[in-house]
Amino acid sequence: MAEINEEIEKVFFVKIVRVFRQYRAFISRRLRKTESYIMCLPIQKQNLLNEYKSNFKYIKECLDKNQVVIDNIVQGVPYMFENVNSDFLDGVDELASNIQFSHEEMEKVEAVLKQLFREWSKSGQEERNASFQPILDEIALHFPKDKCVPHQINVLVPGAGLGRLAFEVARLGYSCQGNEFSLYMLFASNFLLNRCSGTSVFTIHPWVHHFCNNLNIEAQSYSIDFPDVDPLELRGKKQSFSMTAGDFVEIYNTANEWDCVASCFFIDCVSNIVDVIETIYKILKPGGIWVNLGPLMYHFSLMEDSKVVNPSYQDVKSIILGLGFQFEKEKLGIKTSYCQNPESMMKSYYESVFFVCCKPLDCETIETDSVVRAKEKSGPVTSNESVKNSNIETK
Repeated sequence: MAEINEEIEKVFFVKIVRVFRQYRAFISRRLRKTESYIMCLPIQKQNLLNEYKSNFKYIKECLDKNQVVIDNIVQGVPYMFENVNSDFLDGVDELASNIQFSHEEMEKVEAVLKQLFREWSKSGQEERNASFQPILDEIALHFPKDKCVPHQINVLVPGAGLGRLAFEVARLGYSCQGNEFSLYMLFASNFLLNRCSGTSVFTIHPWVHHFCNNLNIEAQSYSIDFPDVDPLELRGKKQSFSMTAGDFVEIYNTANEWDCVASCFFIDCVSNIVDVIETIYKILKPGGIWVNLGPLMYHFSLMEDSKVVNPSYQDVKSIILGLGFQFEKEKLGIKTSYCQNPESMMKSYYESVFFVCCKPLDCETIETDSVVRAKEKSGPVTSNESVKNSNIETK
C-alpha cells in the first residue's frame, strides 16, 4: 500500500510540472479557437475585428515571456526537497504525460503569476501594505528588539504562499518558518528563495490570460518586474528563515513551540476552521500571540461534502475564546485586495478582520482532536531547500 501511495504522489508531482510546462500551449489554444471562429464570420465582421485580432500576436509574445519564467520555476523542482532523493521521479514522466489536466488546474499556474505580483513586485506594495504591514507592526510591538533577542523569537507563518510575509518577518530579525500546502506555490517559492538572486531580474504579464474587463490591450498585458528585493539577502544572518511543505494541521503538533503564529488570508483555506484554531493554540507557547488578518472566503464552501464548517466571524470568535485564547486587539472592516490588476475595469476588495490573541501564561495544554489525529499519521519528512535538519512531516 505504501508503494502504491508513493507512486500516486510521484505521478501527482510530475503532473503539476506538466501543467506548468503547458501554460503557453494551453492559453494559445484558446486564442487559436477564437481566430478560427473569426475566420468563419462574414468578411464585413472580420474587418471590424482586425484591430482586436492584431492584438493576438502581442498576447502570444507576453505568453512567451511568462513561459520563460515558468520554465525557470520548474527547472529545479526535482531537487527542492532536501530529504527526498531527486531520482524519486524516475520512470513516471511517460505515465504523467498521458494524464489530462483541467482548466481549474491551469488556473493554479495563473494564480502563481498573480501571486508574484502581490508578493514580489514593487507594483504589489500597496496590497502588501494593507495585508502584511499590520501583522509586521504587531510582531515588532510585542517583541521589541530592546527587550528580547530577536533571532530567538520563533514565528510561524502558515499558508505562506510565495514566502514574502515570512521573509519580511525574518528581515525584522526574528527567526521565521513559512508553511505551505500547495505544490504550485511551493515550486515558485523554491525558485524565489533558493535560486533567484538580485532585483528586477524577470518580467512577467500576470493577467495576459484574462480576457474580461480590459480597458485596452495595455491593461491585459500589464507587466511587472520581480523580485523587488533580493530574496537571498538573509543568507548568513543570525535569524533562521525556512519554508516547509505540508498540511498545517497534520504536521504541526508539538505543544508550546512557537512564540508567534502570523496568519494572513489563511484560516478560511481549510474545510474545518476549528482544527486550525485548535492547532494554533496547541503549538503556541504560553504567553505567545496569534496575529491574524483576512476574510472568511471559505475555499471549501462549495464542496459537496458534509465535512465542511463555515461559521461567521462572530462564531469564529466564540470558538477562539472557547479554546482559551484572550483577545488583545480587534479591528473590523480593513480594506484589502488580493492579486488585483491595477489596470482592470473591475476591482474588488475584502473588509478583512484583524485581531491579536494571546495564549494565557497559566493555560493548560489541550490534546485536541486534530493533534491526536496528526500523531496517528506518518509520512515522509519533506521540506524546502532552505530548511535544514527539519523534522516536520508532510502529508
